[in-house]
Amino acid sequence: MKVLWNEHIVDRDQVKLDIEDRGYQYGDGIYEVIRVYHGQCYMLEEHMQRLTASAKKIKLALPYDVTLLKEQLKALIAVEKIDNGEVYLQITRGMYSPRNHQFPPVGTVTPVLTANAIPFERPTDMQERGLTATVIPDQRWLHCDIKSLSLLGNLLSLDEAIEKGFDDALLQRDGYFTEASASNVWFVIDGQLYTHPDGPLVLPGITKIKVRALCAELGISLHEEPVAISQLPQIQECFLTNSVWEIVPVVSIDGQMVGAGDRGPITTRLQQAYIDAI
Repeated sequence: MKVLWNEHIVDRDQVKLDIEDRGYQYGDGIYEVIRVYHGQCYMLEEHMQRLTASAKKIKLALPYDVTLLKEQLKALIAVEKIDNGEVYLQITRGMYSPRNHQFPPVGTVTPVLTANAIPFERPTDMQERGLTATVIPDQRWLHCDIKSLSLLGNLLSLDEAIEKGFDDALLQRDGYFTEASASNVWFVIDGQLYTHPDGPLVLPGITKIKVRALCAELGISLHEEPVAISQLPQIQECFLTNSVWEIVPVVSIDGQMVGAGDRGPITTRLQQAYIDAI
C-alpha cells in the first residue's frame, strides 16, 4: 500500500512517526475525508478551503502549498488505482520535545502530513433502508467547527448509542439538535427542511454545501436554524449527510418511527439529485 507522507508517496511501512508527535500525544492536528468517484476527488476545492480554515483556527502552518497537496492527492489515487473510494488526510503540528502543553514557538516544529486512499462503494442499502438513532446530550467541546483530530467526544456518543441498540446518536445541546456523531443532521417539518446553522456547535459539512445548492435547484424550502427536541413529534423525515455516506435517512428515533418509518420523499429527491450531481 502506498501512502502520502509529507511531500512523498512511499510504501506504508516506510512511514515513521515520533512518539512525541503532538498529534499522537494531544490530538493536536486536523483532518479531511474526501470522497473519490471515478478516480477523481469530489468537491476537492471545498475540502481544501475547510482544511485551510481549520489550520488557521488552531494556528497550524500547512507543511506546503495547497496546490501541491491537491496534485499529490491525485497522484496517490492514481498510484493506488482507486476508482470509487475515499482519501483520509491528516496534518499534525509535528514533533516537539520535551512534551509541553504550550504551542511550540513558531518555526521550531515541522507539521507532519499523512494520507491514504482506500476503495469504498456507495452504501446503497443504508441509503435505502435507513438508520435508527437515539438522542444523547452533546458533551463535545465548543469548537466543533474545527475538523480536529480530537474526536473522543464523538466516539463516546456513538458508543453510547450502539450500546443502547441504535445505529447512531443525534446530539442535543440546551434542548436543540446539533449534529449526529459524525454527520450533519437534517429534519423535514411541515414539508420544509431544517438544519443547524454553521458555527462553533457544528462542523461546516462539505456535503451540506452541496445539499444547500440542490435545495435551491429543486425548490425545497431550507431553513438553517436549530430544531428543538420538543419538535420530535412533528418531524416527518430525518437524514444525515457526510462525504462518505452522502445522504442517509434516519427512520426511527428512540424507537419511534420518523414519518412512515422509511425513506421520505424529500430525502429520496435529494439522494437522487446528489448522485446526478456527482
